[in-house]
Amino acid sequence: MGAQAMTPAEFDQLAEFATARERDVLEAVALHGSQRRAAEALGVSKSAVSNAFDQVRKRAARRGHAPGHFVSGVAPGYLMGKVTVQRAKDGAVERTWERQSPEQVAQQEALRAGLEAMAAELPRVKPRKPAANDDAYSSKIMACYPIGDAHIGMMSWPEETGEAWDLKIAEEMHSTAMARLVEMAPGCEEAAIVNLGDWYHADNMEGVTSRSGHRLDMDSRYAKMARTGVRIMRTMIETALTKHKRVRVINAVGNHDDTGSLMLSICLAHIYENEPRVIIDTAPAPCHYIRHGLTLVGVHHGHSIKPERLPGVMATDRAEDWGQTRHRYWWMGHVHHQSLQKDHPGVSVESFRTLAAKDAYATWGGYRAPRDMKVILLHSEHGEVGRYTVTPEMLAEVA
Repeated sequence: MGAQAMTPAEFDQLAEFATARERDVLEAVALHGSQRRAAEALGVSKSAVSNAFDQVRKRAARRGHAPGHFVSGVAPGYLMGKVTVQRAKDGAVERTWERQSPEQVAQQEALRAGLEAMAAELPRVKPRKPAANDDAYSSKIMACYPIGDAHIGMMSWPEETGEAWDLKIAEEMHSTAMARLVEMAPGCEEAAIVNLGDWYHADNMEGVTSRSGHRLDMDSRYAKMARTGVRIMRTMIETALTKHKRVRVINAVGNHDDTGSLMLSICLAHIYENEPRVIIDTAPAPCHYIRHGLTLVGVHHGHSIKPERLPGVMATDRAEDWGQTRHRYWWMGHVHHQSLQKDHPGVSVESFRTLAAKDAYATWGGYRAPRDMKVILLHSEHGEVGRYTVTPEMLAEVA
């Protein structure tokens, strides 16, 4: 539209999505014939008028309209994206190019419904009694197994990266690491397997990241990757049940597996539907929380909230828990290296390493963080009281 005057039809389309103040701006443009003259009449800058138009256009586009260009709207379940208009010298529209994309909320709902229907056919695990007597379990200590970015489905060619990685290696290493860490940990009533995000390397058949379109090095097909990821997590849960009375599973949403993490949680929830000793957290939230006595842990992948903002997020999200606890931690993945508990007022923030090898992108980018996985022991009164670590080299010795 720019400095062009509005037709009555164009005004009606925009006015439907305008606030009272924005409607005053639209009326001024319609009355005076241009944004510049409208700005002069209102006593504001031309940029203020232009910004008001931009806000109304964006609001209209989110509702499936492109005011001033066409009135056909969009297909059900889609949102209007970029619209390109070619005009003649007299201002008449010659061509219009529309970009429509699936509306994200409807897309997520459809995906969730499909995954639940698919997972409903999976076999359920029958409930089992704990392997030891109740006296063998500690109620004071909670064993937590934070898993840094597993990147299951990633392919690393050792001649290029110096390290091999594929689906077979990922399954063997994560399963062995969990077994070794469970051996090290004491028997506890409560345990948590905390997938810190990017469990899967890719989130689609194309093998590209959803946000940036970055092409990924993939091993085999998406379906095989999804199946292997579920199997690895089931192995970890079964291993934890040999030492702990109850096991909670958290799958944080990562930037590589927005929908894969959702699929994983839904499948596991159906598999363990009849097993009261296993609790699967299925909330598709960016942050998850673990409360153990006077200890509170927040879980976030690390891609959408900066570390320095996490203390305030916890204090807001869990205000009651914040007031009732003394030891507070944030656990993150995403960066593939360990930052040892940087202290903020009231809470410390820590990122964790990954067991996965470097891919070509990390190799060429100069990323060289060590690889490991840990079990952290949380005391109900004293916070973290211990941790054990395993590395790929240690796992090779016991293989």
